[in-house]
Amino acid sequence: MKKLIIAAVLFIGFCSVQAQEAKWHDDFEEASKIAKKTNKPILANFTGSDWCGWCIRLDKQVFETKEFKKWADENVVLLTVDFPRRKKLPESIVTQNDALQRAFQVRGYPTVWLMTPGDGEVPTDGIVPLGKTGYVKGGPEKWIASIAPSLPSK
Repeated sequence: MKKLIIAAVLFIGFCSVQAQEAKWHDDFEEASKIAKKTNKPILANFTGSDWCGWCIRLDKQVFETKEFKKWADENVVLLTVDFPRRKKLPESIVTQNDALQRAFQVRGYPTVWLMTPGDGEVPTDGIVPLGKTGYVKGGPEKWIASIAPSLPSK
């Protein structure tokens, strides 16, 4: 009985650790704080999550895979910059997303930017763009290869 309880506790612990991997944030300030603390760049996915076919395909073929989640957990802080048509976002997120879209001149979806947050009190001041990509055919390996060269040297 003790072994069964220990196994259950370990399994629950393992599942909660797995659930924390590759967490997508929707608040740029929160993602910036984590990026500064962990010394990782932000990977910002500009998406139309509930209407953009290529965005949905990118999510399924890349972002939802174990390979991508492992890579992301080791290399980046994830940020979703969403422009849905059917679901309503909080006004603060809509305002933030519009500002980021203008700052990065995003005109199509999906567009994925790799960036470092600003150094000042306001995270958007001094953002350093490192590289961008979009949908890349071939699954997580090819997609990661399209953005990995833009990662800063460790």
